[in-house]
Amino acid sequence: MKVLFVGLGGIGQRHLRNLKAIVGDSLEVIAYRERKLNQVITDKLDIEPGDDISQRFGVRVFDSLSEALSQKPSIVFICNPTSMHIPVAMEAAKHGCHLFIEKALSHTLEGTAELIKLVEDNELICMVGYQMRFHPCLKTLKDVLESYAIGRVLAINVEVGEYMPAWHKYEDYRELYAARKDLGGGVIVSQIHEFDYVYWLFGLPRRVFATGGHLSSLEIDVEDVASIYLECFGGESVIPVHIHQDYLQRPPARNCKVIGDKGKVHVDFLAPTVTHFGEDGAIAHHWDFRGFERNQLFVDEMRHFLACVDGGTQPCVPIREGVQSLRMAIAAKESLDKRCVVEIDASPF
Repeated sequence: MKVLFVGLGGIGQRHLRNLKAIVGDSLEVIAYRERKLNQVITDKLDIEPGDDISQRFGVRVFDSLSEALSQKPSIVFICNPTSMHIPVAMEAAKHGCHLFIEKALSHTLEGTAELIKLVEDNELICMVGYQMRFHPCLKTLKDVLESYAIGRVLAINVEVGEYMPAWHKYEDYRELYAARKDLGGGVIVSQIHEFDYVYWLFGLPRRVFATGGHLSSLEIDVEDVASIYLECFGGESVIPVHIHQDYLQRPPARNCKVIGDKGKVHVDFLAPTVTHFGEDGAIAHHWDFRGFERNQLFVDEMRHFLACVDGGTQPCVPIREGVQSLRMAIAAKESLDKRCVVEIDASPF
């Protein structure tokens, strides 16, 4: 199997390690790289001293995307900054490559319709990297909701927050794509996982309103706090959804609470636990996933993607679903900028 990596930072190296562990010695890796930093970044986001990523995995590096694509890779892993995803994906799709695109799909909708057409016309597999879909807490929450254990859903509260300067110990936070407007950063798109799983569980909202902005002393040119209100629907009734995002919390927080007319369920992704409360307010069931290793999310995601490529089946997050969560995030950014409610067309993209 010959694969091309575009971007070998922290997430690119994680995917490369997991891919090598799954595929073994039959894996041939090439890369198109601009910065050409050869430091090895561990699962814990530390630098492994005295090591070289290209030498460790036998990566052949090319100076241009066209030269790399001329080597005829079967899969392209797109792990560069968000604002650069679509142009790379378009070229790779034109060369008949299957695509794994790290979230978010992009920072705008520009080019996404053309990419969908290329992917579908050429019968390519294209998956957007939302590894949270494989989280045992999220899968448990989905099971609870589908079993109607808390009755009709009435409201959802979602929170994610983490101090940005502590993300990557090996680089200045001000250079992160998430910190830079020109690279597609900002808390809304960078923490887009929450939009994806709200879409997965509750569907596309019809209306979006957001407040927030660059409120802290972080040296960045994008929003670092966002409070977003989504109007989803359950049958004929409105389901209000609130998503809070920030680059500031210490310690970090990542949770979701779903309130129903027969109970509620609380998910703490960092604990990680899921607690179902019944109509009487007592704990009806508690799931404890302590010991679960975060990297397993990425391993399961990679196995799923490779199985889709091998079997010609659609991935759990195909490109059209990646576009839907992006539409939600872009609507939130538009609302934040214009200070108004933004409506989302419910017709298929």
